[in-house]
Amino acid sequence: MSSSEQMLQDVPANAATEKTLAIIGQRIRELRKGRGMTLQALAEATGLSSSMLSLVERGLASPSIGSLVVISEALGKSMSALIVEGEGPQDNLVVRAAEARVLETGTGAVRRVMKEDTLNGVTVAINEYPAHTGSSEQPLSHYGYEYGFLLEGSLIVEVDGANHVLKAGDLVSYSSQRPHRIWNPGPGTARTLWFNTSRK
Repeated sequence: MSSSEQMLQDVPANAATEKTLAIIGQRIRELRKGRGMTLQALAEATGLSSSMLSLVERGLASPSIGSLVVISEALGKSMSALIVEGEGPQDNLVVRAAEARVLETGTGAVRRVMKEDTLNGVTVAINEYPAHTGSSEQPLSHYGYEYGFLLEGSLIVEVDGANHVLKAGDLVSYSSQRPHRIWNPGPGTARTLWFNTSRK
């Protein structure tokens, strides 16, 4: 199995997940066609195979957080724009927990987007990594800068091939253009507060 194929898994047998994946696939197809891109062109821009991207567009495969980031970047959109139509109001002072956009990825992580502030170029999310799950199977790079604060558990954050072990209360920050991957070796679930900025 290729590294790009490792980032995409079979769809879990869950109605809510299937609905979310169908929405994501439809949005990717709409945005790709709106930019006049073929599947092959998107594959070349993301490093994912065209066959796997086709499965994602049809809602038959679940992309990892990392692969969603590179797909959205290639389409000129934020990752959250792939999850639901539109990006919501920018001026909400309070975002309730129930209003978070939730996505369970093929690698087993759960991402709750609390705020997608396109005006200021910041995304705030709570990411949960059960044991032996992560952001992607292989290190990825994309535009932006990110800050991660570990709320509980432990994580390995790989940046430029070097592993950094984080414990609860630790903070990590790096340019997203540096190849990186986040992984929870176990045994428990790790929860993070993650900030992604559009800084290049």
